Amino acid sequence: MAKYAIYGAGSLGTVLGAYITKNGGDIELINRNRAHVEALREKGAIIKGTVEMTVPVKAITPDEMSGPYDVILLMTKQLYNKQVVTDLKPYLSEEGVIVTLQNGLPEPLIAEIVGSAHTMGCVVEWGAALTEPGVCTLTSEPDSLSFHMGKMEGISDEQFRRVKTLLELMCPVHEEPNLIGARWSKLLINATFSGLGTVVGGTFGDVSEKKDAQKIAVRCMKECIDVGHAAGAVFAPVQGKDITKLFYYKNKLKYAFALLLLPIAMKKHRAIVPSMLQDIRNGKACEIDAINGVVCDFGKANNVKTPVNDRIVSVIKRIEKGELKAEPANIRLFDDLL
Repeated sequence: MAKYAIYGAGSLGTVLGAYITKNGGDIELINRNRAHVEALREKGAIIKGTVEMTVPVKAITPDEMSGPYDVILLMTKQLYNKQVVTDLKPYLSEEGVIVTLQNGLPEPLIAEIVGSAHTMGCVVEWGAALTEPGVCTLTSEPDSLSFHMGKMEGISDEQFRRVKTLLELMCPVHEEPNLIGARWSKLLINATFSGLGTVVGGTFGDVSEKKDAQKIAVRCMKECIDVGHAAGAVFAPVQGKDITKLFYYKNKLKYAFALLLLPIAMKKHRAIVPSMLQDIRNGKACEIDAINGVVCDFGKANNVKTPVNDRIVSVIKRIEKGELKAEPANIRLFDDLL
């Protein structure tokens, strides 16, 4: 019988594990936070927000792992991927795969460690927050939950089918032949809404619905698209929508259209609290270098200027250091870029 695990079962991982278990799957939720693991063991995974359910789950700490695992869904922050993936490698079965559901562009490094024939990528198109040990809030509407999944060279059809079937216990899984394009599309969303949401200390809705933030958001999206295109990426659709056609602009009319469309496009995800903001509030290092920082790095490598993303990185690092608070007034720090 195949053995499955979610490594780094925090907010997203706990929700995913609850859905998989509720719908008949057998999966271990692994987390270093002992208080969270103990709460999951004692009370089950309590999911609130846009759904309400309590699901008994299998929860363990990393020292309690016993492989081999056929599928490890990797949901830690990718800040620590080199060490984490190296540690996980011995726990993989002969045909086992690590499926990264992380932000940024994590697949190449993982493939370096475990091999491309053991590496898959999955883009998560919903959000959640860990509100207390064992308790998570799903912040996306139930009818807007989906995954986009792709594979590295050498992954067999059977490996792909196994992972797809597992994830479908939660929500629809779209097979993504253009994995890098899907990654860039998700990077654009995270850089814009997670980045600016963290800057202003708010939700995705605080970025998509407030006029001052909207202007910076649309500029941020344009930068991401320019950088992605310069790097050779073809942006994949997001839940059936071509974000480059919808939000890219070269004139005032298209710019105005992008501003009007922003709150409509993000309506079902408006309550998402950025993961970077959650980390900062919990006293943890956030993934700014793996999100907006990636856009800046690719911009420099391809001679594309990224002033908005550069500023987002700078402001969030000041927030991490305690030099600034994450608050709405921070949007004024971008006035000179408009």
